[in-house]
Parts: sequence; C-alpha cells; structure tokens
Amino acid sequence: MKEFYKEYIDNKLKLEKWQKIGIICLVIAITGVIGWVYEFIFYFFNSGMKQWYMRGGNFLPWINIYAEGSLMIIFLTRKLKKKPLLVFLVSAISTGILEYIAGFLMYHLKDGMRCWDYNTEILSWGSINGFVCIRSVTIFGLFALVLMYGLLPLLIYIAKKSSKKAFLIFSITLCSVFLIDELYNLIIPVITDLPRASRIYKNMGIKYMQYHNNG
Repeated sequence: MKEFYKEYIDNKLKLEKWQKIGIICLVIAITGVIGWVYEFIFYFFNSGMKQWYMRGGNFLPWINIYAEGSLMIIFLTRKLKKKPLLVFLVSAISTGILEYIAGFLMYHLKDGMRCWDYNTEILSWGSINGFVCIRSVTIFGLFALVLMYGLLPLLIYIAKKSSKKAFLIFSITLCSVFLIDELYNLIIPVITDLPRASRIYKNMGIKYMQYHNNG
C-alpha cells in the first residue's frame, strides 16, 4: 500500500480509460453527497441548532456544485500532489471563483435568487457580495486535501483491485441515479406540471431551506 501511495503522489500510476470513467463517476456521486452533509450540518448550526433543513434541490442528498468543484480540483492539482500547501491554495482560490460565478449568475439571471447569502450567515468573514467568504474557501481548500490525499487514491486503489464489469456497473449506476434526479428537478417541472422535490418535501412536512430572493 505504501508503494501504491508513493506512486500516486509521484504521478506514476497508469489508469485505463474504463478506470478513469468509473473514478470520475464515483467522485461526482460521493463529493456531491459530502457537500450535502456539510451544508445540512452547517445550516443546523446557522439556525441556532433549532431546525434541520433539507439542502440542494433534489430528492436525494446531493448538491451539484460540490461535484463540479471536485472535478475542477482534480484537474488543476493532479500534478501538484507533492506540494499540499499549493494544492490547498489553488483549490481554495479556484473553488472560490467557481462559487462566486455561480452565485453571481444565479442572482442576475434568476431575478435576485440566492441559494446562499454569506451576508446573513454565521462565520462568514470577508464576504464578497454574499457570494463567497473566507470560511467557504477555507473549507473548500481543506476538502481538497481530503479529496486529493484520501478519497481519490482510495478510489484509484479500488478501481485497480476491481473487475472492469463490476466497477463500471456500480460507479456508472450510482452516478446516474444522482444525475437523473438532478436533471428531473432542473427540467421536468419547467416543461410539465410535475412537482419539484422541494414541493414534495414541503407537502410531507419536511423543512426545506428557503432560497433568498432579493429581486
């Protein structure tokens, strides 16, 4: 295992195409869930530890921007693994830019909608227009270290020890479940009368974190 990890850090591991596909699928699924858990816990404390809220916009516990950010981190830092501090800094800056752009576009393209507003949340030092803050980019940078030095090498190890068929079936199926959920809530309620996940959860009496709308 030590030799495997050393080869991973030195970028000497060779992966077949099917292994890369499966690993990407698992990263998308797992990091989206981790992001949901983080927000679920954080907003409990943000409410004064009085209320649990569902986060994201899907039926399943998964938030897309964490998966997108994770893929970006892997792409930008995959050759920097010998320098953890650099991995942290590159990840914190790049994900901060991603978060700002996502929040900015949502606000200006969707009539003032905000899925988060650091101007109103706890521990949000250095907030820039409510879209990004020091706490958020620090958490993303720390998450990148866990991703690059823990989760990713573990997934690579599993891929190398697994059969092609079993690994691809499991990884693609898991990822597809989350993506189908995401696509349903983004598209289907817009073109049909079918409800979004948020409406169904609210009808069930489950608290759903309200989006801010300053428009």
